[in-house]
Amino acid sequence: MAFPHRPDAPELPDFSMLKRLARDQLIYLLEQLPGKKDLFIEADLMSPLDRIANVSILKQHEVDKLYKVENKPALSSSEQLCFLVRPRIKNMRYIASLVNADKLAGRTRKYKVIFSPQKFYACEMVLEEEGIYGDVSCDEWAFSLLPLDVDLLSMELPEFFRDYFLEGDQRWINTVAQALHLLSTLYGPFPYCYGIGRCAKMSHELWRNLEEEEDGETKGRRPEIGHIFLLDRDMDFVTALCSQVVYEGLVDDTFRIKCGSVDFGPEVTSSDKSLKVLLNAEDKVFNEIRNEHFSNVFGFLSQKARNLQAQYDRRRGMDIKQMKNFVSQELKGLKQEHRLLSLRRFQLEGRDYVSSPSILSADIGACESIMKKKTKQDFQELIKTEHALLEGFNIRESTNYIEEHIDRQVSPIESLRLMCLLSITENGLIPKDYRSLKTQYLQSYGPEHLLTFSNLRRAGLLTEQAPGDTLTAVESKVSKLVTDKAAGKITDAFSSLAKRSNFRAISKKLNLIPRVDGEYDLKVPRDMAYVFSGAYVPLSCRIIEQVLERRSWQGLDEVVRLLNCSELAFTDMTKEDKASSESLRLILVVFLGGCTFSEISALRFLGREKGYRFIFLTTAVTNSARLMEAMSEVKA
Repeated sequence: MAFPHRPDAPELPDFSMLKRLARDQLIYLLEQLPGKKDLFIEADLMSPLDRIANVSILKQHEVDKLYKVENKPALSSSEQLCFLVRPRIKNMRYIASLVNADKLAGRTRKYKVIFSPQKFYACEMVLEEEGIYGDVSCDEWAFSLLPLDVDLLSMELPEFFRDYFLEGDQRWINTVAQALHLLSTLYGPFPYCYGIGRCAKMSHELWRNLEEEEDGETKGRRPEIGHIFLLDRDMDFVTALCSQVVYEGLVDDTFRIKCGSVDFGPEVTSSDKSLKVLLNAEDKVFNEIRNEHFSNVFGFLSQKARNLQAQYDRRRGMDIKQMKNFVSQELKGLKQEHRLLSLRRFQLEGRDYVSSPSILSADIGACESIMKKKTKQDFQELIKTEHALLEGFNIRESTNYIEEHIDRQVSPIESLRLMCLLSITENGLIPKDYRSLKTQYLQSYGPEHLLTFSNLRRAGLLTEQAPGDTLTAVESKVSKLVTDKAAGKITDAFSSLAKRSNFRAISKKLNLIPRVDGEYDLKVPRDMAYVFSGAYVPLSCRIIEQVLERRSWQGLDEVVRLLNCSELAFTDMTKEDKASSESLRLILVVFLGGCTFSEISALRFLGREKGYRFIFLTTAVTNSARLMEAMSEVKA
């Protein structure tokens, strides 16, 4: 079931060093405030912190009590307060309110603010405005790389997508450059570097500047990773907007994987308790099915359950000595595997992907609440509509389906997602459809969503076609404006013109829609399209495949032009005699703005086929719902 690595596949670097570095730096910062202290942690940082330094480690370094940063008075009685926060204005106001309240009460305490991953000048300005800049000490915890799995690193910056791709805020680019610099310092230089997108180009330039400033740090080092590929999320919105059907993506869409783990409620665990499960390669059952199309998972789980039962049944007929050995050596492992297997079965049943009555009948009551959310027919109709949009067939029927989806008020986020998918695949909506869908949406879900439409338009996710051919007449002038280095900001009207998706032309050029005679065999996938049931090869993954084959952008000029990136695709090769053949088969892919589990699974498949191993670095793991929520002005 799992993708076995080829015998000649290169070994992955050990990223546990990144955790140790982050933990040691945090301990050093905490110890700069000697004695007992209370630690206030921002909610966003709680899960990443737990993966680096748990409560017992914090206690060892004189952290007395832990508090969540929230909008209410602090009840701490400690004489020393430490704040671990993201560099956000609202956090500075919160800290200022606590310090000023202490001043009014005539109380003197020590205050330390630790910014993660970096400190911004705007935050210091707020502290100064509030009159507390001299009362607090400020530091940075440069924690920007969290290993979520053996081949997955996350910066855990979900706000990156909205900040850069909607607001045009470039403040996180320095964080990306610093993270790349740290990787090249620890794991040697990258002989081959490729990238596409404005953000990718800026990050690369800043990273190279850092390398030049600290010249010599990586000199003489043997490269462990041969290739690095930087990719902007707005190069491929389509893949991120599609429903995920590989197992790990399915779990993320249904239950939300957060920081490498997932919380299963009572409806999944069939008890009155929730359960937090870490999802990584160490979980053997999960690792075997994570990259599989969901339709293949049932047979595997059924067989696994039968094998487990057979191992349990071996107890019958054992003598006392054999029974002792069984209990001490095998029983614990079998129980753990049984527990994880049960969870996997519940997750799938909850989404109503039913192929085996025996699986469904087991504990069906625990899944009733999830099954009410979706019916099998609903999901099949949804997938059918998505495939029609990707292939460019039955557009009128697909538009009618979206209208019905809005009228039935299925979900504001889902309706938006389908509208965006229609818009991007069709290079914008015709004015009549745009006005009609927008009016129906606002009537169905409320006028408070009006600003969301403005955001989607600015980001190029939901646009209106210009009448006639007026768009193409000015397109070349606009693209010159957009790619000009001095053009940092541009009006909304020009911005939406410049972000034409050209999806149909790109799809044809790169053969993104496979032509298959008969049924696509999902049990023995032939290409990366299996991650979308054989209907579509992820654009981002196809670009990476094509560039790696050529080791440059040569021959892809037309594709780059259609992506509106004529001056934003680059190759940077450094002469590296020390690079081993093994390191040249290791590829680090950097997704700026988030990547999906579907893309990760597709590239793992490509790696197996071509003899590569891919490592993923993303600003955050994303999916269609997170993408829409980032654009929405109506917070759930």
